Amino acid sequence: MDENRLNILKESRREMSRLQLLSAFFEEDAVYKIYLRSQVIHQMFENNEELDIEKLDLFHVQFTSSVIELLRKIKKSNEKNVSLIYDEVHLNEELIAQMNNQLFSEKAFHLDKLKQASKVNLSLRRLFEVLSDLSTDFPFSKNINAFSSRYAKDFFHAISPDELGLLTDYDPKNTYVSSYATIERKLMGLLCKQEFQTEFFCGLKSGQLAAEIYKFLDIDRYFLFFPSRNLFLFCDLNLLNKIDLSANRSEKEKLIQELAYKNDKLQANAAAQKTFIPKEIIDLLEENYLKISDINFIDHLNNFDVQANILKAMLKTDLF
Repeated sequence: MDENRLNILKESRREMSRLQLLSAFFEEDAVYKIYLRSQVIHQMFENNEELDIEKLDLFHVQFTSSVIELLRKIKKSNEKNVSLIYDEVHLNEELIAQMNNQLFSEKAFHLDKLKQASKVNLSLRRLFEVLSDLSTDFPFSKNINAFSSRYAKDFFHAISPDELGLLTDYDPKNTYVSSYATIERKLMGLLCKQEFQTEFFCGLKSGQLAAEIYKFLDIDRYFLFFPSRNLFLFCDLNLLNKIDLSANRSEKEKLIQELAYKNDKLQANAAAQKTFIPKEIIDLLEENYLKISDINFIDHLNNFDVQANILKAMLKTDLF
């Protein structure tokens, strides 16, 4: 076997190896079929010394090399896109970790809700005594405003200033006023009747202001505590019908969940993007596979340069 033939076969095996790796990477039928057919062509020349070995070299120059270069360009472009996707995933993971470090747990929130309701109930009972005795004693439990300060940002529902204004609007003639608080007269009467048994229902926030809504345990009535003015008024939940009051999850928790879901989608997209081949390229590869599958293609190999030029033109496109 002459040296030229040996060198061409050796280089042909290298081309087959490159094509095999790319077909395994993309897992695309069109690429795999081209690899198998190219392997058959290589074996045909290797097993038949009477065939003109220069035609095998011409086949690789005109076709295989362009296919490999095209697939490598797609692979490189895909890897760049996947890298951008994983950069976004990484940034989202950092944000999730940052928010987790700052996030008050649901367990702590629910525990503090019970404590706050107890403080408010005790403060209202004392307020009743202060009003009854015409006393100037301070009725409120220690740190009663700390609950809203701590949890409003993450756990309270956002409302507009107009909505807050509507909720806190009242007729002074219908209230009791002490040095420290204002409470609706009928609300105080109902609190006494219900023995100051209420529970925290939800929180509202508007800018830097916060309000707490409480529910009577045994009846379907609600009242509002506005800490910045120590104001207690009945609350009509119909005024809050735009808010899903059943959703009491932390805003940060909801954002964390949304980011985690987004990352799942991004990672799934990255896996698909990694081996994506544009349809125009797949159609071209299928067309080329049909041509090299023609039993008489060797006789027309000199005419294969038209198809090769199409492949090379693809290398200059912006399809990927």
